[in-house]
Amino acid sequence: MSVPLSSSKQSTVFLLRLCLLKPQTPAIPYYPLHRHLSTEPNPPPQPPPLDEESLINEAVQLFQALEDGNSSSTQLHQLLFTSSSPSSPGIFRQITRRLASSSQALEFFDYIRSNSPSQELTSLTFPFEAIFELARREPDPQNKLLELYRTSKERNIPLTVNGATLLVRCLGRAERVDEALAVVDDLDPSLKNTHFYNVVVAVLFRSGRFVEALNMLDEMLQPGADCPPNDITGHVVFAALSSREWFGRSISDEEIVGLVSKLLEHGVFPDTFKLMQLITKLCRNKKIGRAWDVLHDVMKAGGTLEAASCNALLMGLGRDGDFERMNTLMTEMKAMDIQPNVVTFGILINHMCKSRRVDEALEVFEKMKGMRSENKCMPNTVTYNCLIDRFCKAGEIERAQELFDQMNKERVFEKMIGGNDGFSVEPNVITYNTLIDGLCKVGRQEEGLTLLHQMRSENKCMPDTVTYNCLIDGFCKAGKIERAQELFDQMNKERVFPNVITLTTLVGGDAVTFSILINAFCNANNIDKAMELFNQMSKDGCSPGAIVFYRLISGLSKAGRMDDASSVVSMLKEAGFCLDIVRYNVLIGGFCRKNKLDKAYEMLKEMEQAGVKSDIVTYNTLISYLSKAGNFATAHRVMRNMIKEGLVPTVVTYRVLIRAYCLNGKIEEAMKIFRDMSSSSKVPPDNNEVELALSLMDEMKVEGVRPNVTTYNAMFKGLREKNFLEKAFDLMDRMVEEACNPDYITMDVLTEWLPAVGETGKLKKFVNGYEVSVSTS
Repeated sequence: MSVPLSSSKQSTVFLLRLCLLKPQTPAIPYYPLHRHLSTEPNPPPQPPPLDEESLINEAVQLFQALEDGNSSSTQLHQLLFTSSSPSSPGIFRQITRRLASSSQALEFFDYIRSNSPSQELTSLTFPFEAIFELARREPDPQNKLLELYRTSKERNIPLTVNGATLLVRCLGRAERVDEALAVVDDLDPSLKNTHFYNVVVAVLFRSGRFVEALNMLDEMLQPGADCPPNDITGHVVFAALSSREWFGRSISDEEIVGLVSKLLEHGVFPDTFKLMQLITKLCRNKKIGRAWDVLHDVMKAGGTLEAASCNALLMGLGRDGDFERMNTLMTEMKAMDIQPNVVTFGILINHMCKSRRVDEALEVFEKMKGMRSENKCMPNTVTYNCLIDRFCKAGEIERAQELFDQMNKERVFEKMIGGNDGFSVEPNVITYNTLIDGLCKVGRQEEGLTLLHQMRSENKCMPDTVTYNCLIDGFCKAGKIERAQELFDQMNKERVFPNVITLTTLVGGDAVTFSILINAFCNANNIDKAMELFNQMSKDGCSPGAIVFYRLISGLSKAGRMDDASSVVSMLKEAGFCLDIVRYNVLIGGFCRKNKLDKAYEMLKEMEQAGVKSDIVTYNTLISYLSKAGNFATAHRVMRNMIKEGLVPTVVTYRVLIRAYCLNGKIEEAMKIFRDMSSSSKVPPDNNEVELALSLMDEMKVEGVRPNVTTYNAMFKGLREKNFLEKAFDLMDRMVEEACNPDYITMDVLTEWLPAVGETGKLKKFVNGYEVSVSTS
């Protein structure tokens, strides 16, 4: 049984134990002294030194217990600051990282700073860096990091480069770029490295601060720079250069090419995807020459090139029609052993077809087919579709059908050999739609319908809205409205809904199928059926677009159903659309034909308020109505208004006036207007309405109005411009018949024209007063 020590002796033992934990000098033999004073026969065994991981775990537990008030700091102090403890700034950082929060970590940091025998500030930067890491993962990280940053400055704790990097990245994501740049300026320049620069440049590019980003890049690209660019720099820069948006800041072609060139000098190359993106962007901006330079700079610098990057440039060259450089690039690809893929050949064939170089496209196609033995780049469905589309657009349907038959043979062959290794030549819905559309355009709708049945019966691909639209449009244009209606009904049965936006008009987004049918029924004067379809659109949940409204308004107006037309106009406005000038003219014409002049004037007033300017059709419509009603004074006032607005009267303008005067028995006034029309200053002889003028002369003949030589001269000038010889001969005969003598202008026109076309004999007969159409016999 041990004897209890007095309090003084216990104090002595405690002090001696402290001495044991922290010996002063090896010269003092402390353990014999302990042996004399201790009541124990032997000294207590020393615990084995803790390994680093155990020390970290125990330190975390002790500090958390201290925070909870369940422990004193003595044991933690002994653990962290004795000479036997493997403590270091790195250990402190590891302990800090394992604490529960950044606020607790900051308290631990204060504990270290207050108790550490070493007061060197550099030893405290690493645990402070760990506090940044904790704060980054907490709510509201930007504000917490900024507060910690201010704390570090107040306590004069320098930032580590990792802490600064973390802070800049976090602030950049929060678009607090100015604060991030302040951190950049505060960091010791000797600590900055390439990784730090990369983060800052990425932040600047993302926030649209391109001038500052390019300036920082310039520092990195200087010869002998301490922080030269690396592959990550290249990733950041090439991603920025190839992005579509530059926030309004334009970067010149020289800047792009120059930057790429400098990066290449430092051995920094874009990866295949980034290079493809960059070249695609330049080509879309019509900078084909710069795209060419970039690709060839990479090529000369020894960078790795793949078909994808070359394909991007080939696409741009193809859109530009630069087949010479396309061939050069293909030759270079072969020299560099860059294997063209199916996309490469597809681009060549597609652009050759678009440029109508079909024979060259077929050569490439045959070359691809010759690669079957090598199992490379065989034509696929897209390749065939390009050629079929070109032949259909050129009206060469037989050649398109030959290719279609080849596709089916290839498909059968693939099944026989057990697969196609990715080179699919299965006809798809685009193949069928292209061929069906081509057949319909040349009037072979029934063959197109056969293809539709083939699609369904062989179950290779199902018809879609485009398929039906092509056929419905074809039958409508051929006047076979009933067949078109049958196809429309079949669409609904097969649940191929016409309101699927597969192919829509740009204005209003209305379904094309309805639009085609409504237009066809309006053209066929079947307005009731058109209205029925219009109502069905609403039932099927397909909102009519502007085009559907326009077509229906035109059809109803022409049919004289102005009340219905007005109702559709109201619906159009409720749907958020506006009338265009054509529809206003149609409505004004419809109201005039119904003798509703007040409604026509309402339309005119509405046009003016909507900012839609009247055109020649508007004025001609009003002049025609007023003239027929015998209101010539108002008709002429409208005509003067038209001229004041800068519009020149046409043959149609004069025609309606002359006809109205004739019908009202005012032949002299009609003749005066006819002569006025014949004046070159009013209706030029080379206008495009010579046929209208000729028919007008026929009408004048019926009405008993005799044109004079001026009228004939104007007509001869127009006919000469069009080289309408037979019409001229008719007029010459009419002059002879009506004893209207030619003048010098007549002879100038005819003597310059007729001998030049081998009709001198006709001219001689006319001069001698004979009809030129009478045979010599």
